[in-house]
Amino acid sequence: MSENQNEPPHGKGKRPESGRSRPGERGRRDGARGGRDDSGGPRGNGRGRPRPGEERRRGDASAPRGGRGEQTREKKADEPVIDEDVTGDELDEHVRAELRGLPGGVAKTVARHLVMAGTLLEEDPETAYAHARTARRKAARIGIVREAAGIAAYRAGRYSDALAELRAARRMTGSAEYLPMMADCERGLGRPVRALDLASDPAVTALDTASRMEMLIVAAGARRDLGEHAAAAAMLQVPELRSQSTEPWIARLRYAYADALAASGREREAHRWFLRAAEADADAETDAAERAAQLAPSG
Repeated sequence: MSENQNEPPHGKGKRPESGRSRPGERGRRDGARGGRDDSGGPRGNGRGRPRPGEERRRGDASAPRGGRGEQTREKKADEPVIDEDVTGDELDEHVRAELRGLPGGVAKTVARHLVMAGTLLEEDPETAYAHARTARRKAARIGIVREAAGIAAYRAGRYSDALAELRAARRMTGSAEYLPMMADCERGLGRPVRALDLASDPAVTALDTASRMEMLIVAAGARRDLGEHAAAAAMLQVPELRSQSTEPWIARLRYAYADALAASGREREAHRWFLRAAEADADAETDAAERAAQLAPSG
């Protein structure tokens, strides 16, 4: 699988989700804690500090006159446009609380970019990523910002960038909820074995049901990437397949199982499970109904 493809490795079964809100939507995802410094991230370049080697003494005649203002104007020219009616107050209170450690003007700008990223995530993932990347430049030490950058990069098909950001978010927040998306990024980069390694992380067992099922779907996809279609179908035979829940992951789980059955040559069973996936897919997020029709017995 190549990078920069807009459809995640999940394909028609849709992307891994935990059912929790994104930073640009309702804000902070449950379980994310306050960020601590990320030793691997940029240090302060988005927070008004010069890069190493660029320090200038105040009044230094060698510094360009008005240089800082010129740099600011140049940087802003490269930033995506924020809708005038976006204030940043749209974010969840928990997210705004994490941003309060930033200078007032920076906090507001970061908040507005996060709102734009969340708003555009589905319809224009590249622009959403540009907004999230801008927020990251200004607030690289805040976990929720790194999470937003990782999710936006993932949706834009930039799996290497997404993986780096989600790893940072996990280090900074201590949350394991990013693991399913991280594993799917490994698949997107053509590394199914690494995806399976992440699926075996002990922290997965502590995730909520939705996240555990998403990780299972990703792991089964990794097995299929390795050509192990029967093994993929076998690992998806879990009690949750028959759950009466109306949560979105039910349709994705059934779809993944049906798809694995079809790839294993078990078309009659696949037809039945595509039908069950379509029944659970109230929002028609998958093409389960079409797949079922294709496999319907003739006559």
